[in-house]
Amino acid sequence: MLKLGVIGTSAISHHFIEAAHASGEYQLVAVYSRKLETAATFASRYQDIQLFEQLEDFLKSPFDVVYIASPNSLHFVQAKAALSFGKHVILEKPAVTQPQEWLDLRQTAEKNHCFIFEAARNYHEEAFTTIKNFLADKQVLGADFNYAKYSSKMPDLLAGHTPNVFSDRFAGGALMDLGIYPIYAAIRLFGKAQDATYQAQQLNNSIDLNGDGILFYPDFQVHIKAGKNITSNLPCEIYTADGTLTLNTIEHVRSAIFTDHQGNQIQLPIQQAPHTMTEEAATFAHMIQQPDQTLYQNWLDDAGSVHDLLYIMRQSAGIRFEAEK
Repeated sequence: MLKLGVIGTSAISHHFIEAAHASGEYQLVAVYSRKLETAATFASRYQDIQLFEQLEDFLKSPFDVVYIASPNSLHFVQAKAALSFGKHVILEKPAVTQPQEWLDLRQTAEKNHCFIFEAARNYHEEAFTTIKNFLADKQVLGADFNYAKYSSKMPDLLAGHTPNVFSDRFAGGALMDLGIYPIYAAIRLFGKAQDATYQAQQLNNSIDLNGDGILFYPDFQVHIKAGKNITSNLPCEIYTADGTLTLNTIEHVRSAIFTDHQGNQIQLPIQQAPHTMTEEAATFAHMIQQPDQTLYQNWLDDAGSVHDLLYIMRQSAGIRFEAEK
């Protein structure tokens, strides 16, 4: 069983710990926060947890893998430090804000004989293996992928505050937070896109509230919608020469139905996992314990492709983070 440390005390960390424990592969042993009382409050629902307010002391403690879910702009520095201390790293999406940061983390992980994973959970869903296999003999003509969900932080924003998820200092925005899921789905199913563009409704700090993008492939396009000040209830669709495959959503997929041009339908055998993060948690543990270097390098390459596209799309829309300004 892997001993787990956690950086980041928001709800998503509890969510990952729940999935990690449910997988039977991890045991939480350590929590880091800049304030010890914050760490203590977070860890109060667990037992026998070491608490830290100094990052170096935390990284020196005896655990195997760290899950990092701090604000986006802190991911790179914290992940590089963890890798340098010989810890495997599970880095909540978006893992980095610049493509070269991902390359740096890959090199640091290799140097220290560690694994680094981006926790883009839909990429590791078994549903996408089923979908990819179904599409293998079909000519893809395009796709519409969306993920737009009204943020719980919108009231704070409307009250005149700047929550982290809408902050240029912390590398927030709809594309980085939610748009990454449709991009990962496209990379998983269709491979690397040749180019991309993005247009958005933006705050004065340039951070996007919602936007529409296009991923360009040699023979088709994938349209992307992301939003945090709107909610989309639309399904996702993949268009082929034979018909349309409809997914109920782009993450934690529950159903995939193919309708041919005559109206005949095929229901793909999708088995939705009981928890949104159990599949990725179990997959990461399996890779650490029984490495498959070919598969692992594919994951790293795909993550690199995703971050190349995110950067291109941000430049297209004029989204600039504080560190870039």
